[in-house]
Amino acid sequence: MKTSMVNPLESLYFLESADFYLVEIKRNDLDEQAPISDKFKWLKIEKHALAITELTFSSMDSSLEIEERYFKEGFLKFNKEDGTFIEKYNLAQYALQNRSNEELPNELWILIKAMLIKTAV
Repeated sequence: MKTSMVNPLESLYFLESADFYLVEIKRNDLDEQAPISDKFKWLKIEKHALAITELTFSSMDSSLEIEERYFKEGFLKFNKEDGTFIEKYNLAQYALQNRSNEELPNELWILIKAMLIKTAV
């Protein structure tokens, strides 16, 4: 019997500002009954420190042209080319480039896997 190796993580959205990346990751290694909040994760990755913060997802809105995501930490609005992330209380706004059609850099995959996938020893 052949077993197919499924990639445990999949990048759904990949946005970049001058200071950080915003990435939505889908976990394919979880049971079908796992909560949706465990299967889909939005991560903010600081470029210089390579530190990852998980954003706390609240809700979303989607249309043919515009995607919107609401988090405890702020608001994200983007289209196929670019977007804006507004921190909570409008403390700062960041212009983003949508790079979702590109592969995530390998160094980001390494960080994300180390954070999300716990290896049994």
